[in-house]
Amino acid sequence: MRKVLLPTIIIIGTLLLVLRLFYLQIVDDSFKLKSDNNAIKIQYDYPERGYIYDRNGELLVANQPSYDIMVIPRDMKNIDTLEFCQLLNITKDDFIKIIAKAKVYSPRLPSVFLPQLNKLEFAAFQEKIRKFEGFYIQKRSLRDYQVKFGANVFGFITQANEKTVAKNPYYNSGDLLGKQGVEESYETTLRGIKGVKYIQKDKYNREIGSYKEGKYDTIAVQGKDIHLTIDAELQKYGEELMVNKRGGIVAIEPRTGEILALVTAPSYDPAILVGRQRSKNYTKLYHDSIAKPLYDRGLLAEYPPGSPFKILTGLIALQEQVIDENTTVYCRHGFSYARGRFMKCHCHGGAQQLHRGIYESCNAYFGTVYMKTINKYVRPADGVDVWSRHLKSFGLGEFMGYDLPTGRRGKAPTSKTYKKIYPNGGWRSTAIVSNAIGQGEVLMTPIQLANMMAAVSNHGFYYTPHIIKSIKGEVIDKKYRTKHVTTVDRKYFQPMIDGLFDVYNLGTAHALQVEGIEICGKTGTAENFAKINGKRVKLQDHSIFVAFAPRNNPKIAIAVLVENGYWGARWAGPITSLMIEKYIKKKITRVDLEKRMLEGSLQGEYAKYTGKKEVDSLLLKPKPVIPGAPDEKLKDAKTPEEATEN
Repeated sequence: MRKVLLPTIIIIGTLLLVLRLFYLQIVDDSFKLKSDNNAIKIQYDYPERGYIYDRNGELLVANQPSYDIMVIPRDMKNIDTLEFCQLLNITKDDFIKIIAKAKVYSPRLPSVFLPQLNKLEFAAFQEKIRKFEGFYIQKRSLRDYQVKFGANVFGFITQANEKTVAKNPYYNSGDLLGKQGVEESYETTLRGIKGVKYIQKDKYNREIGSYKEGKYDTIAVQGKDIHLTIDAELQKYGEELMVNKRGGIVAIEPRTGEILALVTAPSYDPAILVGRQRSKNYTKLYHDSIAKPLYDRGLLAEYPPGSPFKILTGLIALQEQVIDENTTVYCRHGFSYARGRFMKCHCHGGAQQLHRGIYESCNAYFGTVYMKTINKYVRPADGVDVWSRHLKSFGLGEFMGYDLPTGRRGKAPTSKTYKKIYPNGGWRSTAIVSNAIGQGEVLMTPIQLANMMAAVSNHGFYYTPHIIKSIKGEVIDKKYRTKHVTTVDRKYFQPMIDGLFDVYNLGTAHALQVEGIEICGKTGTAENFAKINGKRVKLQDHSIFVAFAPRNNPKIAIAVLVENGYWGARWAGPITSLMIEKYIKKKITRVDLEKRMLEGSLQGEYAKYTGKKEVDSLLLKPKPVIPGAPDEKLKDAKTPEEATEN
């Protein structure tokens, strides 16, 4: 048997090899096509990218014609370089550099010599193109933005670099592809499929017709249109409210996980990254280390969540059964939690239970119940790990799986975190009690804050946030229709929601009510430190607000974070109320609040630490200041309700 097995394997292997060679050399001559490249000209037909619409069918991004001058270095003959450069308004040095780069890519394959000519430039060159052998015009389409907002949502179109070309065989030098935003996430959907024509050339390099009568030619397939979950009016309004401020706004539809608005500030008009000035403008944006307009704060910025985190502190304590709704904690404008250590509180003090603790934002109450949660377990490390697992069920400390190409995990500390901080051990709940009020080692992104509120409004479940609503001819990924249930039982959410409702009625946000809408929310002020010249410096606090509305059958969950915005009810709270009213009512009745937010600026605050104000023509312009606007100094005066914020 063994004597027969080895010869049999050799014979079968040889036959398979011979059959494969026969197929490649006789039956399938596509490899011959590649080997005959010297006698074949490859011509691409680039399709239009798919259009982008908002959730209501409003067109956001379309296309416009563009023309690239292409060059095949090997085919260049007797070029009048001076006339060529004058015609295209470039220098001879530019010409030499571009040709050298094209030769490095390939002497016999086309490269982009000059991209994105407009109609006038194209017409002028087209008249004389016959004089410049080796050059030809390639028609493409560029993005035509119908709106001046949403740059971070859309992303932009750029040329494929050498790394992309080497990694993905679909792209050639000079091809366009999406970067950032939905242009990158849905690149393969939006780009379509380019067509290819193979043209036979004779020994004199003259075109003599289609290769193999067009056997290998393919037709371009246009990119598919997509509808986003974004509400265009809400997105635009959010960006207007955030002019002259830094931060992020994320709004989600709780019952679906659809992202209604994704605002980062400062931002820019997406149209500046189209055309011949694209590279220059992108470089300017990229190197703006003050405003950071390319940095999507809604997805990337990790902040201490401040008081909104008390929502999770309370829910986890209820789930762990270390408290109930009636558990009472006495607040003496703070509480002593260890020898010589005192956590201040700005609530009214006295006996605090869950309901009042929420709407008055009592540090003493939530610090105490957090310690009870950790101390339930013999080892603090076990208590922290249980607490952390609850947090992760709300999407904290994890990449959330949304359909955008950028993001950060945030931080939900575990026992491993504290082993690094305290390598000799010995730490207890008193050492980490700052976590209770959203300081400590906890970090969250604005989208995580908004998703947390979606889960609370749904009484304990959420859907993965996503920005795609529909794709023509396709079904949306089922992961965006899969329910995620938190580790906190449904029954514990109603007491928390009742407390959040009274934040607007009795608590820190009572001056921000909107008539006719029952809003549940939570103010927040997060301490803000930065390293300046190697020293840890305390900067102005961040203003945070999270909310959902209406109270029953909620239609929107939202998180607003304004950097260096003082307390939650000063900037983030008003913006939140305005965004909710805009989405639900489609109009604004709190015109006093709107005027103050649209005209308000934090540029002076930012200039304290940078020495510079954001005066940049590429950023979104502020609205004109309306005569009679309140003096900035008057805005610093705290109202009674703002004075209670912590």
